[in-house]
Amino acid sequence: MPTFIQTENAAQSAEKLALAVAQNLRDTLEKQAHATLAVSGGKSPIAFFQALNQQDLDWARVQIALVDERVVPTSHADSNTGLVRQHLLQNQASAAKYLPMIADHADEGSLKNINQAIEFALQNYVQPDVLVLGMGADGHTASIFPQAPQFDDAIRADYPQTLIHTTPVTAPHERISMTLAAIEATPFVYLAIAGAEKKAVYEQALLKKSQEYPISYVLNSEKVNANVFYNN
Repeated sequence: MPTFIQTENAAQSAEKLALAVAQNLRDTLEKQAHATLAVSGGKSPIAFFQALNQQDLDWARVQIALVDERVVPTSHADSNTGLVRQHLLQNQASAAKYLPMIADHADEGSLKNINQAIEFALQNYVQPDVLVLGMGADGHTASIFPQAPQFDDAIRADYPQTLIHTTPVTAPHERISMTLAAIEATPFVYLAIAGAEKKAVYEQALLKKSQEYPISYVLNSEKVNANVFYNN
């Protein structure tokens, strides 16, 4: 069962999550030369990013990656890369190395070659030590969406790659996402959610693994000890 941590508000949730992630990174750096953190995009993590980038640790040995990315130019308003650069790779965290999923020079035309885009992302992939997931109201996590044609491959234990191309039915943009197996291989896994609607989805997903709620495969995995941060 995941560890459920309820906080009083979004600011407290962001601060407590930042403290936990920073400590995981410090502990990892005591054992190895570099520590890799993978984060989710969207608007929800911004407060967490701003709390984390002020934490005192050896950021020059930290690598920042994305759990998933929209297949759009990095200058696009919906790019998770732009979000991370604006809100996380600042202050002390400006010393961290960014591991991109989408090349800065890639435009809409070149990104139509999805195999080339995946190849670029795989070349930059490093297995994360720490992972912060989000969850949509539809139960998706990373870019593993219910109803997506690639769902079965995304949750396959023997899928041959750590990243997969997904085409959500219920959200815009093609995506590149970590697979369930890659998530399960991460030592420290967090889920950050807020609001009664998402708590209700979370509670349904806890009951059993179900394609209706892709996050259920993480929450019910024997390989994952997730810490869930929640605020109303």
